Formats: sequence, structure tokens, C-alpha cells
Amino acid sequence: MAATLIRCIACDIVGSTNGEALARARAGETGPLWITARAQTAGRGRRGRVWLSPPGNLYATLLLCDPSPPERAPQVSFVAALAAHDAIAEIAADARPRLTLKWPNDLLCDGAKVAGILIEGEGSPVVLAVGIGVNCAHHPDEAAYPATDLRAAGLVVAPESLFEALSRTMVARLRQWDRGRGFAAIRADWLARAHGLGGDIRVRLPEREVAGRFEALDRHGRLVLRRADGSAETVSAGDVFPINRGATAAAEQ
Repeated sequence: MAATLIRCIACDIVGSTNGEALARARAGETGPLWITARAQTAGRGRRGRVWLSPPGNLYATLLLCDPSPPERAPQVSFVAALAAHDAIAEIAADARPRLTLKWPNDLLCDGAKVAGILIEGEGSPVVLAVGIGVNCAHHPDEAAYPATDLRAAGLVVAPESLFEALSRTMVARLRQWDRGRGFAAIRADWLARAHGLGGDIRVRLPEREVAGRFEALDRHGRLVLRRADGSAETVSAGDVFPINRGATAAAEQ
């Protein structure tokens, strides 16, 4: 892939770009560094879910060492989501009104999942692998949450071109975030693109499921859910579904 504002190592096939980035960090790499791959043999999503990774899509991980105080590191998922949104909108301007962000870390096109983000961290000071997968030409046929790819949505976007744009938009969004000092602006920009804000949703948690109105994000990026009884519940992590998808949508890819 083309030269970027951040150093990049382009691989052909790897197990996962996140795994490659973290392995290099353990070997002394300090980053920032992009790892990209044409395909992955062991791609994964949140909670260890399989992420199908055939050639034709974008698979990229940004390795960041000590990007912020540890308590602010989870905010990078919002930074990365905005950068991915910005990159697609930059090279496919017609896509902009069709793109929304789904809490906590997915990008949707026409309401279907077109990209996912996986943040993995370890060590002290914290090392982050910011994994971004975008369905440019392929998407899973069977997924609990509807999925699509850019080509199926009528948007011809090569992964190489998308990465060039992403390398710029990620730098811009990281500068805006400023190690967490600018999270209020990131949060506002994310909410302006939020999917389902003000609507009824279900949130699947590890041991239960809750439903209510998606009211806001708090200052830490946690979802604020307004329950039917008027009480508010703050959710740090979970899988979100529209309320009308019914009980069959048990989990995302």
C-alpha cells in the first residue's frame, strides 16, 4: 500500500493484523505503526468472534504505545470509528449520508454493518492495537446483525485507496482527541453520526439483556439507556440491536 503519514508494514497474509502488531510491540516496536494485510487467516472481532477475512477487503491495525492515560484508552474506539467514517466519505462522497456509527464500535451503511473495530491493549504504559476491518468487496452471508459491503452498496472502493484516506483521517482524529483531552469534541462528532440515537434499542450484556431508549453517551463514552420506568442505566459494553429485531438476534458477528 502507498506511503502514509504513519509508517506502514504491508503484509500479504497474516493470522490477524492485531496479533501481528502486538507481537511486534512485545519484540520492542514502539510505533506508531500500521500493519495491513491482503487477507487474514485468524481474523477476529469482539469477544473472540470470527471475522471472515478474504482478499478484497481492508484489514489494518494501528499500533499505538502510550497513546493516553490508561483510563482514557477505551476512547480510541470512537476515534477510530470517526476516522473510518471520514475515510469512506472522503473517497466515496455519495456514501456520506448513508453512513452511521453504531455503539460501541461499528460502522453501518444503509443500516447494515460495513466495518468493525477491535481495540486490544496490554502492558504498562498501555500498548494498543487498533484494528479496523472494512467490507469493501465481501461480507458474511449469515450474521446476527445485517451486514453489507461497499461494492454491494454501489460504492466501488479499493482497499488500497481506502487505506490511504484512513491514514490521513486517523492522524487528524488522533490530533483532535489529543490523548483524551479532546474527547468532548470526539463525543459530539460521534453523536452527530450515531445510529439509533433517540430510538428504542436492546443491549445484550454478558448475563442479561436490557431495553430502552438510546438517550446519550456520557462523558466517558458509555451508553445511557432510558428504561420504560424512567430510570437511566449506563452501559460500558454490550451488543446493541434495534428493539424490533426480536429475540432471534442474539449476537453480532
